[in-house]
Amino acid sequence: MTDSERNKNIVYALLTVSIILGIAMGTRNAFSGLFLQPISSDMKWGREVFSFAVALQNLLWGISQPFIGYIADRYGAKRVLMIGAVLYSIGLVWTAFLSSGTTLALSGGIIMGVAVACTTYSVAYSVLGKMVDASRRAWAFGISAAAGSFGQFIMIPVGQWFISTEGWKFSLLGLAVITATMAPLGWYFAKLGEKGKLPQPSSVGQATAGEAMKTAFADRSYLLLTLGYFVCGFQVVFIGAHLTPYLLDKGVPAHVGVTALALVGLFNCIGTYLAGVVAGKMPKRYVLSFIYLMRSIVIVIFLALPLTAWSVYAFAAAIGFLWLSTVPPTNALVAQIYGARYLGMLGGIVFFSHQIGSFLGAWLGGKMFDLQGNYNTVWIIIIALGVFAALVHLPIDERALDKRVAVA
Repeated sequence: MTDSERNKNIVYALLTVSIILGIAMGTRNAFSGLFLQPISSDMKWGREVFSFAVALQNLLWGISQPFIGYIADRYGAKRVLMIGAVLYSIGLVWTAFLSSGTTLALSGGIIMGVAVACTTYSVAYSVLGKMVDASRRAWAFGISAAAGSFGQFIMIPVGQWFISTEGWKFSLLGLAVITATMAPLGWYFAKLGEKGKLPQPSSVGQATAGEAMKTAFADRSYLLLTLGYFVCGFQVVFIGAHLTPYLLDKGVPAHVGVTALALVGLFNCIGTYLAGVVAGKMPKRYVLSFIYLMRSIVIVIFLALPLTAWSVYAFAAAIGFLWLSTVPPTNALVAQIYGARYLGMLGGIVFFSHQIGSFLGAWLGGKMFDLQGNYNTVWIIIIALGVFAALVHLPIDERALDKRVAVA
């Protein structure tokens, strides 16, 4: 394959995976951010029931991600993406006809959790990481992650319009039809990945998946990166699931919360892309530390200012700029240190930590509200965790393992 053909193949792959991630992430964020209030009200539930389903979805996403990432690394991403699209549609349709909290936990929690794992970042990066050379990897990850955020910008207003006009059940059925389109898109993206795969060098200690995992867990940098990503999950899922109810509790109109979530998605397109570009030019650990510290600062300012529609919009724009901007440098750092051969699996393990945080952020938000009648305690936890994450990324050694061995 010539350089011109390879570049064209990469462009087609980026376009295709951007649509896949936009649908998968847009649907997931619309589900967690818009459906808590109408479903809980219609089913006569407290907020903890839906919050637990969203938390379970994030936990299953994380638990299954290393295994799904390994399957994509070992056998290719085609079947993984297509099966994920089917599961996504099944979960949404079943949720539309739910009859109990158990049904919601199974459909919106377990099934959709596995579906999201099959159709989002670790699988996408498993393919892209083997197509794009190391110098452009963070850039490619940034573009695709930004597309996922643009999906949130598009899907949330569309989802809210459907809920307002047709009700939440019809909205879920419409989302099921949209997610089904990821099956043919996933097939095409995987074919492009197979066509454009670069030769993968055998890195030190990574001859097998088990050796790759053992090597990574023996490295302090991998553990620090995994620990920091926990914070990311806690922060973004709490805000995504509970910002709109928080604003409603404060007397802010519903359309302000919906607009805020859409703005988060819009500004994250910019922030995530820029994070990928900057991470390709300077140490990635500094980029990550800056992002986490700025999140805490933005949240403190938001809580300290008088709550108005414009203060909400400003917060949404600022936090959106930092929203998924951790994704490109985190995954690029895993590939940089440990190689792209098992990027799906090793990135999936780091992401599992992210999803443990996501579970706690979603569930604890609902639990603390039901206990205390407010979200004050969780806001404090989020601010403290941001400072903690900013600190733990600083000691990470970004040198590739084989170069460390060679120097030693």
